[in-house]
Amino acid sequence: MDEPTVVVGIVTGVHGLRGDVSVQNRSDNPDRWAAGGTVLREDGSALTSEASRRQGRRLLVKFAGIADRNAAEGLRGTVLVVPESWLPDLAEGEWWAHQLEGCEVRTTSGRVLGIVKEVIPNPANDLWVAVDDEGRETLVPALDDLLVDVDVEARTIVVQDVPGLTAPEDPAG
Repeated sequence: MDEPTVVVGIVTGVHGLRGDVSVQNRSDNPDRWAAGGTVLREDGSALTSEASRRQGRRLLVKFAGIADRNAAEGLRGTVLVVPESWLPDLAEGEWWAHQLEGCEVRTTSGRVLGIVKEVIPNPANDLWVAVDDEGRETLVPALDDLLVDVDVEARTIVVQDVPGLTAPEDPAG
């Protein structure tokens, strides 16, 4: 596929005998897994959802053409993607998690925390993993009070200096 893609899920296991799979959902789109919804494997082949349902914390999806447990086993570990053009437009000042990867994070005092290598989704707020040149990781919580400026086009993120989080502890206390 020529167009960049975004990971929207990963098949983590199978459920039952009729081809249902358990999907780790990484999509903000509530209709992503509804009947008729289409996602792609990384090789570009399409999978169309026939049905989906929640079972506890798991998302179970039935894909067309996956009729039994054996076929479902073949999907285990499959990374599910969609082209960026399938994503809805965002309001001003919003961004997709994949757009943050590769951005440089620095504090208001100019201290470079590193490059965003990963965005970890969390129920309260996402955590941005910034890795500096020496391999040190800083987990930056995506909180309005911490973020000063996010410019995905310029590939820069500026955050408040917070002792113990983004700034070294003051030994004087």
